Amino acid sequence: MAVYTEVGDDELVAFVGEYEIGEALAAKGIAEGIENTNYLLTTSGGPYILTLYEKRVDPADLPFFLGLMEHLAAGGIPCPVPVHGRDGAVLRELCGRPAAIVTFLSGMWPRRATPEHTAELGRALARLHLAGEGFELARANDLSVGAWRPLLERAGARADEVLSGLAAELAAELDVLEASWPDRLPAGVIHADLFPDNVFFQASRLTGLIDFYFACRDLFAYDIAVCLNAWCFEADGSFNVTKARRLLTAYREVRDFSAEEMAALPLLARGAAMRFLVTRLYDWLNTPADALVTKKDPLEYLAKLRFHQGVRGPGDYGLD
Repeated sequence: MAVYTEVGDDELVAFVGEYEIGEALAAKGIAEGIENTNYLLTTSGGPYILTLYEKRVDPADLPFFLGLMEHLAAGGIPCPVPVHGRDGAVLRELCGRPAAIVTFLSGMWPRRATPEHTAELGRALARLHLAGEGFELARANDLSVGAWRPLLERAGARADEVLSGLAAELAAELDVLEASWPDRLPAGVIHADLFPDNVFFQASRLTGLIDFYFACRDLFAYDIAVCLNAWCFEADGSFNVTKARRLLTAYREVRDFSAEEMAALPLLARGAAMRFLVTRLYDWLNTPADALVTKKDPLEYLAKLRFHQGVRGPGDYGLD
């Protein structure tokens, strides 16, 4: 569950009164997500999403996130649009937290992704990368390669509580990633967290991309690698090359990537696996047992990392 801050009825009514969206009728906490408190807000003008930004989100980043959603929506990307209040502001305070209201998107995220879903995802991701051009604000990826070793070091020897030898294995992999990480590939605005629960569909048609609170400027191919890991492995840990082929081929129909990006993809996929492995590892070891968040198994991403270590080239992802 991800409702960290309870909003009282009087506080909700007063907050919604700052907008031209009708009268507040109900606010139901949304359990999915781990970073912020989200409510499905129902007003007499329709449904919206109310988000309270919790302590793990830097308030200084919020103008980037909210401005990016407006920019992408103006470019035809189906994403939530921040609602401006009567005073023109999109960001205000509720219950001691920065808060905003965004538009509601119809659809459901796929509990069981199909190749048709991954093809839709590939096209949408490429369009997002192109639509980000011209967005004037900048935000670096604070969870890129330079952040992974400090997170592992904070876990220290406790990493071996999760799996014997894990600390040494990850330290050795970081030596490779830090020495080889590319920095001259095409870059721009990326989502950086486009997991299935952040993508809405109606049947097999993509209707929305949500949760832009890790968005930043980084390598486009790294964003593709995040999606390969999030969408193309089955529940038993096997890699589904058909899903990968459909994702990558559909992406290239909209924005083709260079030979250098293609060659770097296995290394970037290893890095994308490492990013979620070390953040999950940190949370696994440091989240209190009575916390409202369901901890995610870091070893899922260790298995994905090991798969990519054995990849011989882009052909293993279904590319010619």
